[in-house]
Amino acid sequence: MSLRPLSIEEARVLAVLVEKQHTVPDSYPLSLNALTLGCNQKTAREPVLNLTEAQVLEAVNGLRELSLVTEVSGSRVVRFDHNAARGLGVPSQSVALLTILMLRGPQTAAELRLHSERLHRFADTSSVEAFLDELASKAPARVVKLPRAPGARESRWAHLLCGEVSIDAPAPTMAADAAGLADEVAQLRAEQTHMAAELADLRVLVQRLAAELGMPAADTPNT
Repeated sequence: MSLRPLSIEEARVLAVLVEKQHTVPDSYPLSLNALTLGCNQKTAREPVLNLTEAQVLEAVNGLRELSLVTEVSGSRVVRFDHNAARGLGVPSQSVALLTILMLRGPQTAAELRLHSERLHRFADTSSVEAFLDELASKAPARVVKLPRAPGARESRWAHLLCGEVSIDAPAPTMAADAAGLADEVAQLRAEQTHMAAELADLRVLVQRLAAELGMPAADTPNT
């Protein structure tokens, strides 16, 4: 399927819609505000952007012209849905891989398998490579395998939805990788702390309700 190159903003908007459909299904389709927040996330994004709602809306309109995004009616707040699989003419597994490449930049097949787990769980790295090879063989190609960087064990892949990429682009530095990993770990720890607090509140509520009903608490053994 012929498709003009996407702008960086359009690629980010499309990828965020795909990502959030899987990670926050209760909030999907996304409002313009939620979509903008997703585009400007500091974690799991390369490059990090700082888009305004006007820029995001302009990107949405461009994607609508390409039948990659639709506006959802029936709500007081305008919301947006993606049509990536049909619009790009690829299966959902390939959409997951393209999404990660648009969000995080060039990745190895192993990194793609790890980072796409919430979008699609691939059995192994070989299955990821099979879908990448299929995307690379399409006319026009959707991805390209970059030359292996000096000292690297694996080659990285890049998407071509925004046009040709520079094969001389340097791999992310170890410091950048470490910083990104530290951010992700910090985010996971914060989520864990939040969930622990919610669990503690629920336990207190259950114990109070049990006491009011004259029943033993769930974690109290019967005598």
